[in-house]
Amino acid sequence: MNAHIRVAGRGDRDDIRDIHLQAFPEGEGESIAVLADNLLGEKSDPATFSLVAEMDGDVVGHVAFSPVYVRFDNRFLGYILAPLAVAPRHHKIGIGSQLVKSGIARVAALDANMLFVYGDPNYYGQFGFGGRAAMNFEPPYRLEYPSGWLGKMLQDSIGENTRPVRLSCVASLRDPTLW
Repeated sequence: MNAHIRVAGRGDRDDIRDIHLQAFPEGEGESIAVLADNLLGEKSDPATFSLVAEMDGDVVGHVAFSPVYVRFDNRFLGYILAPLAVAPRHHKIGIGSQLVKSGIARVAALDANMLFVYGDPNYYGQFGFGGRAAMNFEPPYRLEYPSGWLGKMLQDSIGENTRPVRLSCVASLRDPTLW
């Protein structure tokens, strides 16, 4: 079943918040909903953006993409996918996949080198994310589940990164409890 995917705006705040509160367990949902809301207003260069999925006029899914930076390398352009949520009543019909695929295409169109995610390797692996691509890029904070740090190379032009480099992130993601 296809949803309509579009760029989210500030007018989608309440719907996005509700989706994250429904999709995540109690206690975790509130911090993720706040993160999603903060990312909607994030001012970054390059720009942070969010996508929503609509079905029958209702917002039923959300994903955000924000830039990550490598200190002392202005040529590197990376993004991180976080957070992603679909309203539970719309699970298992491909809405999350539509959001991820649409986001990958938009990030690739920005000529980004890499896209990162911190999530389930089994789920994100189907979109080409893997641990090998991310292994020399250290996340901004220590991870509770290091096997969930995944990357997807979008351009071969960055070459093989042989030395680990630490990424930094936008202000909304600068909370170690999110990692």
